[in-house]
This record gives sequence, structure tokens and C-alpha cells, in this order.
Amino acid sequence: MRLLIIADTHVPKRARALPEQVWREVETADVVVHAGDWVEVGLLDELESRCRRLIGVYGNNDGPALRARLPEVVRAELEGLRLAVVHQTGPAKGRERRCAAAYPDADVLVFGHSHIPWDSLADNGLRLLNPGSPTDRRRQPECTCLTARVSQGRLQEVELHPVLRR
Repeated sequence: MRLLIIADTHVPKRARALPEQVWREVETADVVVHAGDWVEVGLLDELESRCRRLIGVYGNNDGPALRARLPEVVRAELEGLRLAVVHQTGPAKGRERRCAAAYPDADVLVFGHSHIPWDSLADNGLRLLNPGSPTDRRRQPECTCLTARVSQGRLQEVELHPVLRR
């Protein structure tokens, strides 16, 4: 199972649309995971119509229309892998400890908010992933997204990709 993991798209505030590179990844993904800050409901509609399966949450910049359609936290099982998705996890300091306590039933926690790519492992084995942003690099050298594979309950081939903006 192939995953595309994105967050903090901020369409159309930071970009008019997702970059074509991201749409190509959407086409090949079995599951698209979006960790919030969509900003407008149009991107949610487009992703729902173009991807095989979408797992998403709302973020702090998402208004009532998105909050009506998306949860704050979502959990899903993907071929035995226990996935949790949330937008915010708080400060970087102590993140692994806090998230391990908050999501003891998850194998992987995907989050967003900071626009800073993150890949770490908590003491209990929880893997924390932040894909950065494919549209708003902020203080990062480039925009980014993540791809990964799930097989037999394990996350494999996690890869951070630079995203070229139009």
C-alpha cells in the first residue's frame, strides 16, 4: 500500500493549487493522508474526487465548513498498521513523550502545523511524521511532502520529497 502524506497546504492562501508534482503522487497513492490546514473546502473536494482513499483532519486555519466534514483526530488501520493523524502536537521539546502518552494505541502519528519535516521515534515505538508543507516552506529550504509504503502492518520506505513550486 502506497501512502502520500501532506499537511499545511493552505490552498488558495499560500498557493492557488497543489503543485503538479503532488497531484502525480496523489494519482499513484493508495491512501492520501492530510494533516490539516487546508484553508478552503475546495481542495478537500478535489482530493476526495481524485484519490482512492483520503484520511484527513482539520487544522487551526480551517473554518467551520472544513470542521464540519473533518475530525480533529482520526485513527485508521492500514494493512495492520495503526495510524493516527492530528494537526498540532505542541512544542518540539518533549513531543515524543507527550505523543506516546496521548496515542498509546498508534504505531504511527502524522501531524502538521509547523511546516517543518519531522521523523522521530518515541520510546514506546511510536513513529512521528510531519511532511512539512508542499506549498509554504516558511523557514525551510524547500517545500516538501512524504511518501511511504505499508506492508504487513509495518511502515516502510518513508521518503521526504522536495516539492517544486510553479
